[in-house]
Amino acid sequence: MTDSVLREQAGAVATITINRPAARNALTAETKTSLLDALRDCSADSGIRAVILTGAGQAFCAGQDLREHADQLAAGAAPLATVREHYNPMVETITAMPKPVIAAVNGVAAGAGAALAFACDFRLAARRASLLMAFARIGLGADSGASWTLPRLVGAARAAELLMLAEPVDADRALSLGLLTSVVADEELPGAAAAFAARLAAGPTLAYAAIKEALDYSAGHGLHESLAREADLQEQLGRTRDHQAATQAFVRKEQPAYEGR
Repeated sequence: MTDSVLREQAGAVATITINRPAARNALTAETKTSLLDALRDCSADSGIRAVILTGAGQAFCAGQDLREHADQLAAGAAPLATVREHYNPMVETITAMPKPVIAAVNGVAAGAGAALAFACDFRLAARRASLLMAFARIGLGADSGASWTLPRLVGAARAAELLMLAEPVDADRALSLGLLTSVVADEELPGAAAAFAARLAAGPTLAYAAIKEALDYSAGHGLHESLAREADLQEQLGRTRDHQAATQAFVRKEQPAYEGR
């Protein structure tokens, strides 16, 4: 990793930290490349069974670095090529990762920064956190998957409101809307995220991956096709050591120990 993106591992939990606190963790081209590399590494590493994504300092991620963006516009470049080059692959890597991904939203999450959080499976937030779909404020529509994730989280009407009005949403309201999993005191977020990730990392990783795959599949298919996909996934899971061991543990009235295989 580079200085702008840090990766740590504690047991089976990896933590990826966007590390540009002076810029509210805004995303430059270098930062986006490093973040994408970190996400892909965690996805491919079978020893990692849960991932935390967070930001350094008082912000989660302010989205695109607009100073860099303005320089590219002035130079006549094609700055929005980054959507296909960086943002789309990051969101696809998060959503397809065969393990849970937790956003630890420690402060403001704006634009693509908020969209990255929405792509995660869970969002734990500090009380000071806020979410802002800032795209319309600079004359842009949605990107980084926000047009897909937001309606699934809050419904189409509320998604349109959040995107078009582009107003900040504080943590309590975000929780009530369904944008967040939980809200904790600012100082408790790192510990809460670590404990939550450790719980997931000790769980049935292959089953979690199948659940993510089934939910994604069902978004674009009808009931008949979704039933068939569920059956396929269950057949695969039925042959895993985790399923066999957990079934035996249930019969013996013991707690199962999952290995992720």
